[in-house]
Amino acid sequence: TSLAGDRAFADDHAVMGGVARFQDQPVLVIGHEKGNDTKTRIERNFGMARPEGYRKAIRLMDLADRFRLPVISLVDTPGAYPGKGAEERGQAEAIARSTEKCLAIGVPLISVVIGEGGSGGAVAFATANRVAMLEHSVYSVISPEGCASILWKDAEKMREAAEALRLTAQDLQKLGVIDRIIKEPMGGAQRAPKEAIDAVGKAIEAMLKELSGKKPEALIKDRRQKFLDMGTKGLAA
Repeated sequence: TSLAGDRAFADDHAVMGGVARFQDQPVLVIGHEKGNDTKTRIERNFGMARPEGYRKAIRLMDLADRFRLPVISLVDTPGAYPGKGAEERGQAEAIARSTEKCLAIGVPLISVVIGEGGSGGAVAFATANRVAMLEHSVYSVISPEGCASILWKDAEKMREAAEALRLTAQDLQKLGVIDRIIKEPMGGAQRAPKEAIDAVGKAIEAMLKELSGKKPEALIKDRRQKFLDMGTKGLAA
């Protein structure tokens, strides 16, 4: 069942979520939705969430915490929407509150980057006990084109920017940003969607088992420590 609205302003169609069943276990799912054709991509704002989307996610995480439901988040966004209206309605605050909520809930939180994870717009759903990425997905503070434009004033230097950003699943696992790489079918997930979905499902099942039985206090402590460690341990990679 999909939950709609943030109870403050509107419903953001770039963010979907609700109570679901995974392997016969009740869970709560949150995810970005980009759409799959011109009409739906415009309707979903190309997966770029507005403040209402992050506030909806906070509602969902509160619900999960109240009813002791594990949270599964599926990340696929180029970043939070940078429009004027979003800024006027508190985009930065909404992202910060969503990230804060991720760190505060006493249930297992698992996140999978299934396409692209763009900056704080992705972190707001991915401050999790376990973070996984599809083999060919990316996760970065900025796009290579944007980075190249800022650093070298030349978007054509995106290859050099991508290498410097270390945005691949393989680089991020070495840095300790993610915990698991999910292998994709030959040619990428788009070539065999069912196989890719099955692989993601198996990874989520395994990560849920790793967290099963942990007390709320331990889940919160471990999650916070995981992200604190990134500022020290990750630098050595």
